[in-house]
Amino acid sequence: VQLQASGGGLVQAGGSLRLSCTFSGSTFRSYDMGWYRQAPGKQRELVATINGSGATNYTDAVKGRFAISRDSAENTVYLQMNSLKPEDTAVYYCFASVTLSVVYAYWGQGTLVTVSS
Repeated sequence: VQLQASGGGLVQAGGSLRLSCTFSGSTFRSYDMGWYRQAPGKQRELVATINGSGATNYTDAVKGRFAISRDSAENTVYLQMNSLKPEDTAVYYCFASVTLSVVYAYWGQGTLVTVSS
């Protein structure tokens, strides 16, 4: 499995960004997808997940502001980030996971999101 993330950048507080993560190398619909983030000096934090059926989960800090979605035709997962805050500044990593006899997890390279105040 290969994951290619894109879409990070510099945005002012209150602005929006959309992150994309393109999946290849296996059957996209079989995998749960999601995003983690890691801010400087902090532990990696789970931001949002979406399973193959489209069910989503969010960490409380982003509920109502971020939306995760997936496009099976494009094998891509998106993270729409609205009303961005300086505390959203972090490197964002997409991941894919599937549970067979064990959990297999794959990571994309990070994409930096910087929110200026």
